Amino acid sequence: MAKSNASYVCQSCGAVSRKWSGKCDSCNEWNCIAEEITESAPRGLGVKKKGRRIEFVPLQGEANKNYPRHITGIKEFDRVTGGGLVPGSAILIGGDPGIGKSTLLLQAVCALSQKDVSCLYVSGEEAIDQVRMRAIRLGLGNAPVELASATNVRDIITSVEQADRPVGLLVIDSIQTMFVDTVESAPGTVTQVRTSAQEIIRMAKTKNIAVIFVGHVTKDGQIAGPRVLEHLVDTVLYFEGDRSHHFRILRSVKNRFGPTDEIGVFEMAHQGLVEVDNPSALFLSQRHGDVAGSAVLAALEGTRPILVEVQALVAPSNMAAPRRAVIGWDPNRLAMIVAVLESRCGLRLSGNDIFLNIAGGIRINEPAADLAVAAALISALSGQALPAHTVFFGEVGLAGEIRQVAQPDLRLKEASKLGFERATVPKAKKGFSKSIKEMIEIDTVTHVQDIADLFSGADDMNRKYA
Repeated sequence: MAKSNASYVCQSCGAVSRKWSGKCDSCNEWNCIAEEITESAPRGLGVKKKGRRIEFVPLQGEANKNYPRHITGIKEFDRVTGGGLVPGSAILIGGDPGIGKSTLLLQAVCALSQKDVSCLYVSGEEAIDQVRMRAIRLGLGNAPVELASATNVRDIITSVEQADRPVGLLVIDSIQTMFVDTVESAPGTVTQVRTSAQEIIRMAKTKNIAVIFVGHVTKDGQIAGPRVLEHLVDTVLYFEGDRSHHFRILRSVKNRFGPTDEIGVFEMAHQGLVEVDNPSALFLSQRHGDVAGSAVLAALEGTRPILVEVQALVAPSNMAAPRRAVIGWDPNRLAMIVAVLESRCGLRLSGNDIFLNIAGGIRINEPAADLAVAAALISALSGQALPAHTVFFGEVGLAGEIRQVAQPDLRLKEASKLGFERATVPKAKKGFSKSIKEMIEIDTVTHVQDIADLFSGADDMNRKYA
C-alpha cells in the first residue's frame, strides 16, 4: 500500500519542514505553515521501472516565428498580451479583490466568443447565475460563452477534452479554489495550487488551448501561492488601480510572446471596463500648470510613452524625524534624490516634510522619473512654478549628473502630440534628429544644479527653510 507522509509547507514561499513552527525560517513569515499529507508510491518487489527514452532534435530547424493568436478586439488587452492570446499558452492575472479582474476577463471572453472561438468560463467562486447577472449588467448576456461552476480539476479536464467542438480559450477563476482529489490538502494550499496549475497547463498545451488563471494576491500585492506558479505560466499580468480612481492599469511583468512592462489603461464605467486610447490626456486632464511643485514626466511603460504629473510638497517640520510620504514611486529613490540635492546643490531638505505623488494613481518604476522628481522638489522648495508646457525625463546619478534614458525620441513625440513646447532632457551622445527638433524645443542638462538655476530665488531657498 501507499504510505502517507505528513509534511509542513509554508503557504507563502513553499518551504518544506519536518515539524510545525510558528515562523517560517525561509521567508520569516508568521503563522503561514500548514500540514499537508502526501502519499508515497507503493513499494514494489524489488523491480525498478525504467523511464522511456525521449527523442532529441537538432537546434537548427523550422520554427514558427508568427504565432497564431486569438485577438479579442479589446485593444488595450491585446496590447498587454503581445497582440492577442497564443493557443497553448497559460496566462496568470492577479490583482486586489474587487479591482475588476473577473469583469475584464468576462468582457474578453465574450468578445472572443463572438469571433467563432469556443470559450469556456469556469468559476470556482461564483455560481452560474451570479456570472450571468454580471454579463447582463455589462450588456453581454447574448454572448455564446459556456459557463460552469466547478473546482475539481479532474472533472474540468475531462469536460474540456470531451467538449463538442475544439476549445480555444479556458478561463479558471480562480486557481486558488481548484483542487486535485488525489492530493490530501485543502484548496489554496501550496501543493494544491501547484498541482492544479500543472495539470491544467499540461492539458492546455496538449490540446493547444489558451488558458487564463485568475490569482489572488497577498497583502503585499504579490500573487498568492507558490512562486513556482509564476514560472509555470507563459505570461503574468497584474491588474492595478486605486478604488478611489476610476481607471485601472493592466501591467505585464512576464510575457514569453511579447514585451514585458507593457501596460493597458482602462476606465471603470457603468457598462464595465472601457479602454482608454490616450492615457496621457487622461492623467493630465486635471493638472494646473501654475502651481509650484508640479512637473510633467514623459515616462515609458513597455513600448508606450505616457505623460504623468509629478506633484511634490515641501513643508517645514517640527518633528525630530520629518515625514516622507510617497505614492506611486519608489521611496528609496526619493531618499536618494533628496540626498543628492542636499549634498550636490546645497539645498536644505532634511528638516522638512516631503510628500510626493504621481497623480492619477499610476505607479512609475523607471529611473527616468528622477529628473522630474528633482525638478518638482526644487519648485516646491522655492515656491515658484516650473516653466509652462515643459516635460522632464532623465536619470540622476549620485554625483548629481543627469544620465540618458531609453527611447527619448518616442517620449518627445508624445509630448509634442499633447501640445508641450519644451523639454528638459539629458544631453544625447548622437543628438536629436531634425524632425524631433522641429516638433519641440529641447533644453539639455548635465547636472541637477542646472535645474536649480531655473529659479530666480534659488539662492534664497536655503534661508527660507533654514
